[in-house]
Amino acid sequence: MNRQLSQQEIDAVFQNMQDHRRESPAIKFDFRRPDRIPKSQVRAIHLLHDTFVRNLVSSLSAYLRSYLTVNLVSVEQLSYAEFLDGLPSPTCMVSLGLSPYDGNGVLELNPSLVFPILEMLLGGTGKSSGAIQRDITEIEQKLLDGLFRIILHDLREAWKGVTEVDFTIESMETEPQLLHILAPNEAVVSIGVEVRIGETVGMMNIAMPSIVIKMMRQKFDQQWSVRKTHASQNEQTRVLRLLRGARLTLEARMEGQTLSVREFLGLAEGHLLTFDFPVERPIDLLVNGAHKYTGQVVSTGRKRACLIEKIRPSPSQGKMSEERPPGAGSGEAE
Repeated sequence: MNRQLSQQEIDAVFQNMQDHRRESPAIKFDFRRPDRIPKSQVRAIHLLHDTFVRNLVSSLSAYLRSYLTVNLVSVEQLSYAEFLDGLPSPTCMVSLGLSPYDGNGVLELNPSLVFPILEMLLGGTGKSSGAIQRDITEIEQKLLDGLFRIILHDLREAWKGVTEVDFTIESMETEPQLLHILAPNEAVVSIGVEVRIGETVGMMNIAMPSIVIKMMRQKFDQQWSVRKTHASQNEQTRVLRLLRGARLTLEARMEGQTLSVREFLGLAEGHLLTFDFPVERPIDLLVNGAHKYTGQVVSTGRKRACLIEKIRPSPSQGKMSEERPPGAGSGEAE
């Protein structure tokens, strides 16, 4: 235990450390994938497709006449080859046109979702006995036209918040590796959506080229800046329009002497109550039970009315009060 190392043993230790440093793996940068989009834009796409799945729930429920749930599972950047490797085979894939932008996207529906939907469209319950692994026939493709039309309509509406994109179906394929619309190493934004119909669960996957989304970066920036500067004004206008038709309860109260519960229970016929409310004291006007104004009782012909003299300060204004011009407004006292 007390043996000292020789010089040769010390040299061997340092030599091993240098060899270990040489063998440490280096991270390679892939210059073939320079078209990745920033994370801020990925988050914006996530919010955009949150709107898409909320609309899709109501649209598909009405179309299939069945209750279902749709959840956004993931939004991530992958190569096109990695996206295809994660899909089942055979499956239902369509090539999407992205007019007016050049390029194509992909929409995929898992067979675990397609065949129960086909059964429901033909009058069944959609509760398939087991997993079906086969290609979709031409007749079944025609039956799915209505389903794709609803999905693409909701997708267009969701993207309208950023830019106008006309999603159209250009071709359909059942084998993922045969849909050669993008280079294998080209970056795509993959959106994974889970659809649950009763006990049936399946995935819907959407892929859009990252280079196309990068072309929309200015559209994304404009959309968020417009929301920050103008959304509040639009919202105020909308709320004011809704409130104009609302009804309010206006009360004019002359609050005088108070009674205890014992005195109140002891009241009987012939007792006289004195309110002790001087004529010169202003009365309180309540709007929906909240003190808003003070004024004086006046007469207009044979009717009694209340002339508003002051606006009571709101809690945020403290003790500040605002004078109202004489004759600015009146309300009938109740």
